Amino acid sequence: MGFVIAVDGPAASGKGTIAGRLAREYGLPHLDTGLLYRAVGLKVLEAGGSLDDAEAAQAAARGLDARTLSDDLRLTTGEAGEAASRVAGHPGVRAALLTLQQDFAAQAGGAVLDGRDIGTVIAPDATAKLFVTATPEVRASRRWKQLTARGDAIALEDMLADIRRRDERDAGRGAAPMVQAHDAALLDTTDLGIEAAFDAARRIVEAARARHGL
Repeated sequence: MGFVIAVDGPAASGKGTIAGRLAREYGLPHLDTGLLYRAVGLKVLEAGGSLDDAEAAQAAARGLDARTLSDDLRLTTGEAGEAASRVAGHPGVRAALLTLQQDFAAQAGGAVLDGRDIGTVIAPDATAKLFVTATPEVRASRRWKQLTARGDAIALEDMLADIRRRDERDAGRGAAPMVQAHDAALLDTTDLGIEAAFDAARRIVEAARARHGL
C-alpha cells in the first residue's frame, strides 16, 4: 500500500473538507466514500424501493462507478444523507462496495479516503489515520447553515435530531460500525475553524509520515 490517509468521523464533523484539503496538499486522489452510500440510497428510492430492503440496496450497489459521483448535487441533500446511513447498515451493500474502495486505496501513488470505516476496514494499514469529530450541536449547526444557505427548509432542532439519529445508527450497526481505529489520531473540530482544523490534520499526517520514514 502506498501513502494512504484514512479520515473517519461522524456527519458534519469536517472530515470531508479536511480530506479534500489533504488530498490537494499531497497531490493524491480523494474518495468521499459517503457518496457511494448516498448514491446507493438514491438509486433505491428512485426505483421506488425501500431503504430497508437489503437485496434492493445490494443490487443498487453493484456496478457503481466512483468517478461519476462527485458532480452530482443530488448526493449533497439531507435526503441522500439519511438514505446513506440506512443502506450502509446492510452487510451486502458494504460487501459490494468493499472492493471498489480498497482498489481506490491501493493505487500506486496512494490516496485519501474519508468515511466511517476507512481506518478500521477499508485501509487498516493506512499511513495516517484521523478520526475527526465535534459535538452534535456544532455539527448540526454546520449542516443546517449549509443546507439553509442552499435554500433547503429545515429547522435547526430537526437537524440536531437527525445528526443524533445517524450517529446512533452508524455507531450501532453490526456491519463495520463507525468507531475510532485504535491507532487513529483524534481531531476534535468543535472549536476550530477550517484553517486551524486543516493545520492540525496536516501536522498529524506529517508525524505519521515521519514514523513511516516517508
